[in-house]
Amino acid sequence: MLIRVIYVSTAVGPQTSTMTHSILKKAQAWNKANNITGVLCQGQGVFLQALEGERGVVTKLYSRIYADQRHTNVVLIHCESIAERRFEKWSMAHVSLSDIDPKTKIVWPEFDPYSASGLLVMARIDELLATGTTIQSPDS
Repeated sequence: MLIRVIYVSTAVGPQTSTMTHSILKKAQAWNKANNITGVLCQGQGVFLQALEGERGVVTKLYSRIYADQRHTNVVLIHCESIAERRFEKWSMAHVSLSDIDPKTKIVWPEFDPYSASGLLVMARIDELLATGTTIQSPDS
């Protein structure tokens, strides 16, 4: 059974490019080996991530993520069974929230992922990915 989970968390320290590169490199390797797909939205002190894959594997990964000391206030905001993947192109895509293109009309400070519904967060992720200007995907 395939599932999709979305969680949000707060960075413990600065979100440096070195830290982000390290997270993405490890995530892409682990996710490829375990047939996980997803996207990491990161910036302005926030991590917002969607993960897709087999239920047991995604649950195991989420447990590891939850225990990661680089962030706090980890909140699962959406979990659903899915028939097909939304992010099948990426073992882990990356969207930098600090570099959002103004043409997308997405104003991150007005969007609080901690209080938004899972469906609203999914819509925001879709908007970010649809622009094509904010995505970095080293594995595509």
